[in-house]
Order: sequence, then structure tokens, then C-alpha cells
Amino acid sequence: MFPSDEKMMPSSYESKRDFAIHGGVPAFSEPLHVGHPNVGSREAFLHRVNEILDRRWLSNNGPVVREFEQRIADYVGVKHCIAMCNGTIAMEIAIRALDMKGEVIVPSWTFIATAHALSWQDITPVFADIDDVTHNLDPTAVRRMITPRTTGIIGVHVWGRAAPIIELEAIAEEHGLRLMFDAAHAFGCSYEGTRIGAFGQCEILSFHATKAFNSMEGGAIVTNDDELAEKARLMRNFGFAGYDNVVHPGTNGKMTEICAAMGLTNLDSIDDFFDQNRRNYETYLKELSGLEGLSFVHHATDEESNYHYNVVEVGPSFGISRDRLIEVLHAENILARKYFWPGCHGMRPYKELYPHASLLLPNTETVGSRVVVLPTGSNITPGHASKVCEVVRSAARLRP
Repeated sequence: MFPSDEKMMPSSYESKRDFAIHGGVPAFSEPLHVGHPNVGSREAFLHRVNEILDRRWLSNNGPVVREFEQRIADYVGVKHCIAMCNGTIAMEIAIRALDMKGEVIVPSWTFIATAHALSWQDITPVFADIDDVTHNLDPTAVRRMITPRTTGIIGVHVWGRAAPIIELEAIAEEHGLRLMFDAAHAFGCSYEGTRIGAFGQCEILSFHATKAFNSMEGGAIVTNDDELAEKARLMRNFGFAGYDNVVHPGTNGKMTEICAAMGLTNLDSIDDFFDQNRRNYETYLKELSGLEGLSFVHHATDEESNYHYNVVEVGPSFGISRDRLIEVLHAENILARKYFWPGCHGMRPYKELYPHASLLLPNTETVGSRVVVLPTGSNITPGHASKVCEVVRSAARLRP
């Protein structure tokens, strides 16, 4: 069990007979997770690790990190990839490198790190509402939240589906705002034929273990801006420009050689990971389509996708509530999640600051009350996905 999953078990989980469909016997003997880590060739990874140990160069911009950066830049189609120890540090450094301050507009419908990366640097995250169909920022809502203190916008490519890039670029240009994107969900996805990573002034990637592509832990800033890339490289290494020559304020954001080795190994298998995700997505889509009260969040068929997030919305006409469906699934060892409930604005640090934010975020509130993310990852087969669908269909016949 992942540490975070233990906290998300319903309080009544022990009474499996209250929820389980199959007479109290869970459908799966082992838990199915959202984002179970994808792992490529163990042999190739261990070969790289042995080379690292032989060199005894474990960190500080070693040759494996540099190779990893070049391959990621080539894959995304940008000039620069600055690898980091994780995606949150990458975002914090990008925010500082862009000289964001005052207020920055973000969706509340995102992982909490997007807001924290601003708040951690005494920048006020201003939450704008989302489109209730795409789950991405609503440009009209963004315009409403601009004030004289606004310095930037952070768009998020939720579920790997591109944010409204063209509209946000127009707003940023009109108001003289910085624009960057949180692309943590979107590695390997595209927008109008261009891979995500090349938009805004920069984009942030996450290579956390639960992502479609992982380096155990890690992240990166990807950009075509030479000056921004130079600043980010200085800032991730305490501002050092050569030995004993600190020229810029900085922190420790470096990726280790071991993490880069895992990244390179998984990059070799990335097509296999995405193909497996696609097969699972197609199974979920086929077997859950037409189920009353349940709507599926579709991946674009005319764009590249990593197909990593299988998302449904539970509407009022479904047999049971979203939260009760989660309890049923957990009782069957299907550890579905209700990302990103209740939204950043509903989390304690921001709820105390903005107690009435929900009044400006009606779509975020609605989507947050309906979303269920189903298990995914290379250990999930279409057979597993089909069995999950069987449980969901059975749950639909239950009553509160």
C-alpha cells in the first residue's frame, strides 16, 4: 500500500461486507492503485547504476543527468531541459526565475503543490474557475481575477489534456503577465500537433513515481528561453557559476544520477507504457459508456496522449453518490481516488485565507464533487480494467 492511500481508506473499510459486491470477498486480492509506478528494463537500469557507482559521480550535474536532459529536450522539442530533484522545486525555481510576485492566477482544481509553490514564496495564489467540461482553466474566469497586483498566470494541463493555451497567451500578452504551465500530467501529450512543454515562457514537468513517465522522483523546467534556462541552472545549484563563484541566489534543486538513470531507462520503454495505458483507457471507455449518471472524461483522439488518467464523473442519476462509489471500490481493493477534492481553496491553508472562495468557483465545486480517477499503470491489464468496470456497473444498482 502506498502511504498516501492508507489515509484515504473510508472509516468503514473494515466492514467489507457493507460495501463489497461479491459477498464480502474483494474483487482483487492485491490493491489496484492510481498511478502504480511504471518500471522499464531492470537489467538496463542496474547496468546504468553500476556505471554510476564505478564513476563515483552521484550528483552535481553528472553525465547521466546531462544525457537525460538532452533526451527530454529532444523528446519534447525544446532547446532546454533543466532537470530538478522534483517537480515542486522546479516550479518554485521557475516562478522565481520569471520574477513573479504579488498575485498569480491559478486554478484551484490542481494538485496542492501548484498553489504551495507560490505561497511558499509569499506570492498570493488567486484561484480562477475551470470549464466544467474540460476541467481546465476558464479564460473568462481568469480575466475576472486580474487585478493591479497580478503578475502572472499558471495554467495546468489537467489529466494530460491541454489547457486553453491560445486564450491564456492572449490574456498574458494583453495584460503584460508572465505565463507558465504546470505540465505534470502531460508528458508525452500534444496540443495542435506540438508536444506540450514548448508553450508559455516555460513549462514544468514532474517525474514523480506515480506519473506516466517517472525517474523515481524528479522534475524539470523545459523552455526555449535561453536567459530563463541560464537563471534556472544557476538557481538549482545555489547560484554557483564555477568553483567558489556564486553569482545568483539559489537553492539545492539538483537531480541525482540514480534518478536520471531510472528516467533514461523508462524513457526507453515509454511507448510501451503509453500503449498499455491506451488499452486500459479504451477498455474503461467501452465498458462504462452508456451507464446512466456516469460520464467519461475523454482523451483527444487527434492528439498524442499518455492516457494515464482514467476519469469519470458521477452525476445525480447514478445509483449511488460519488463518495459511496469510492467506498465500494476501496472495499474491492480498487483504490480509486477523488482528485483533487476539495480543490486547493478547500484545503486548510487556503480555506482559512479565502473562506468564501467557493462563491467564485462554482464549476470547481461541481466537478470536485463528482470526479473519480480509476486505477492505471503498466501493472493494470485490460482484464483488470474490465473487472473494475464490472464492480462499477454493480455499484450502480445499489441504493443509498
